[in-house]
Amino acid sequence: MNNLDGHMLVLFLALLLDRLLGDPQWLWSRIPHPVVLFGKAISICDKRWNLPSLDRATRRARGLLAIGVLLAGSLITGYLLKAFFSLLGPAGIFAETLLVCVLLAQKSLYDHVDAVALGLKQDGLTGGCHAVSMIVGRDPATLDEAGICRAAIESLAENFSDGVVAPALWYVLLGLPGILAYKMLNTADSMIGHKNERYIDFGWASARLDDVANWPAARLSILLIAGGALCRLGRDAGREAVMTALRDGGLHRSPNSGRPEAAMAGALDLQLAGPRIYGGSLVREPMINAGGRNGATAGDIKQALAVFNASCSLLAAVALAVFVAFL
Repeated sequence: MNNLDGHMLVLFLALLLDRLLGDPQWLWSRIPHPVVLFGKAISICDKRWNLPSLDRATRRARGLLAIGVLLAGSLITGYLLKAFFSLLGPAGIFAETLLVCVLLAQKSLYDHVDAVALGLKQDGLTGGCHAVSMIVGRDPATLDEAGICRAAIESLAENFSDGVVAPALWYVLLGLPGILAYKMLNTADSMIGHKNERYIDFGWASARLDDVANWPAARLSILLIAGGALCRLGRDAGREAVMTALRDGGLHRSPNSGRPEAAMAGALDLQLAGPRIYGGSLVREPMINAGGRNGATAGDIKQALAVFNASCSLLAAVALAVFVAFL
């Protein structure tokens, strides 16, 4: 079995396992999740190297050094784990599958977004605000029911790309070193890639590298969301997902997030993005799919989740098909 065959088999099994198990809290309450360990390493670099007394150029240079060290450590760890697993035969394949499963986010993402629809149904606006505050950075107190639903759907689409497709893609390309390095980079971007006074220089390199690493997955996500929409909502929804992504994907402030969000907006015939409030400040952005419906509901969240599940299934089917084709 060559590397591509092995990666595709492990990815297929990991996607199935993650779909069933997700992130079991009983396990992560006893041992630290790998992303938690990544976060601790990033925090150490931040505290030691990102000193307010330094000038901007020095902080930017130190930020570049920090992400370089963190990525090198991730790559080396991945190579060592791969070498160890290769000594274990079938048990090594199982161990690698478990690790890849842990680094995917299908079920956890589904559960968090589904909780928003459930919160709205059970506790109205209060329940929806609480649930959506767990997955988005905008101020939930400023959102009405439609705004809560749009925020949940946008988060689902964006995180499908960087929480499922991107780690899967980097695993296929580079194996365990690739997926570990990607998750380290993505975690660093979420922690230090902000454009505030503390991180605009120190986190610059992490943010830019994360944009590069997510570029291919964001475009691949368009096709997967379109395929999921085709399966669950029909031919017109699949076509609109692609057309809207091509037309409006570049309207988002992120070079990548707008692509899957626009695909989902087209599939559901919804307006997404647009002006919103983060930390008390209004962020003005164009509306994605401005000709779509503007009244998102909990039912739209459920439809988005159906498309998401079908898109994840399509990704698993592609992995299995490639594995079989190269046997």
